[in-house]
Amino acid sequence: MRKRRCVIIAKKTERPSPTALLNPRCDASFKAMFTLDTEESNAALKDFISTLLDRPVEKLWLMPNEPAVDVIDENQMSFDVSVKFNDGEMVDIEMQSRLQNYDYASRAEIQVARLLSTMNKKGDNWNTASAFQISVLNFEFDKDDDSALSWYSMRKNNGGELSGKLNVIFFDLIKIHNLLGKPLDELSKLEKWGLFLSYADDERYSKYIDQLVKSEEGIMNAKSSLCTVSQDEINWVRQNSIFIAQRDRNTIIQNSIKEGLEKGLEQGYKNKAIEVAKNLISMQLGTFEQIAAVAGLSVEEVRSLAENS
Repeated sequence: MRKRRCVIIAKKTERPSPTALLNPRCDASFKAMFTLDTEESNAALKDFISTLLDRPVEKLWLMPNEPAVDVIDENQMSFDVSVKFNDGEMVDIEMQSRLQNYDYASRAEIQVARLLSTMNKKGDNWNTASAFQISVLNFEFDKDDDSALSWYSMRKNNGGELSGKLNVIFFDLIKIHNLLGKPLDELSKLEKWGLFLSYADDERYSKYIDQLVKSEEGIMNAKSSLCTVSQDEINWVRQNSIFIAQRDRNTIIQNSIKEGLEKGLEQGYKNKAIEVAKNLISMQLGTFEQIAAVAGLSVEEVRSLAENS
């Protein structure tokens, strides 16, 4: 009697290792970490907003802000976190991992204006709550400013604030990177948040980040939430699909630039060759064959230049 062999088929996973964490600088993973239906996720989001606005946040409510779509189309959808808190004020938080070829300043300003308009529906008075557009940037927005946190609002030319209803806030993670390894007691809470978001998924710095996490309860909750969402395979599929789409887009752009440069160089060489040939023809230095050999053109091209000169 033949014995049956038991074959165990390992479940395919896109998670690199059992302890790997999602990249919180990926907009989908950033949102998953802060919008999980758990106390840790909610506490982490409150602490993060409180740190950025430098004010306590007692309660907050997540607002629906996007239609359901298939994972394959995730790279085209918005992964912002919309929140209503305290006295009706609204916050929209976005993770921006790359600088796009659009005016990001205008985009953020229009986004916060739209957010404010949704709070002030027809029939309401003008005494509405403030709106905040917070962008966590994984690129340098203003290279002339060393500040990691930039806050923009409508002001007079002498600095006086108009009403404080419209607020655009940029949190630049790149300006935090040089603080990696700095003693924790020398870091502000904002800087700790920046380092956590920048290196939470990088196992090379796990020891330092673990110590940092333990120093702040809000970041500890964020790490706990990130660990939880990192166990869900769909989040890895979503993150990897976004990264693949980004790489495809970058490759297309790089290839287009390379092709354009090659065509430009080729045309430049051609123009120079024509210029040399015209000079030799005007000075009657050599036969068509000789001029063609010197300029790098065909005899027919040299003959045509001579006929049209």
